[in-house]
Amino acid sequence: MSVAAKKYRPHLPTLMTLCEVNYMLLLRILADREQVGEQRCFFISDFLSYRVKVNEVTKYTTLVTIYQETNIHGYNLAELFRPKMVVRLYHDARVAEVISNQDVQQIKPRYDYPNDKMHLPDEKQQVSYFLKEWLQLCLQLGQVHLNLAKKS
Repeated sequence: MSVAAKKYRPHLPTLMTLCEVNYMLLLRILADREQVGEQRCFFISDFLSYRVKVNEVTKYTTLVTIYQETNIHGYNLAELFRPKMVVRLYHDARVAEVISNQDVQQIKPRYDYPNDKMHLPDEKQQVSYFLKEWLQLCLQLGQVHLNLAKKS
């Protein structure tokens, strides 16, 4: 007797709530310093820090890259092992959407499982949860260092 597996269906209210929380956290991190090229670095410990860089600012959106910088006793971890996300903030809707994670572009809200790339069925929601925890860590434990955009 075979039982058909029930396909995962995204729970839109949960995903939208995550996007709203991430938007608010990112606004706190950016602290009204949304200029292209501006960077903020959050030092968590001697060997762990996170950087937030503003890539693009338009009337209704802001595009930022968030990535981990690690340098453990002079040994720099390969890019493959460092988390990196590109996030778009939609100011009119007041949400932040993860556009790419670890260079995976256009994360779908649902994946069939199993799949060739081994994405989770709820990959978009999981990545949004991870972003929320990452931003909370930066705000709670990180010492902020600004790197303002250079004026030309």
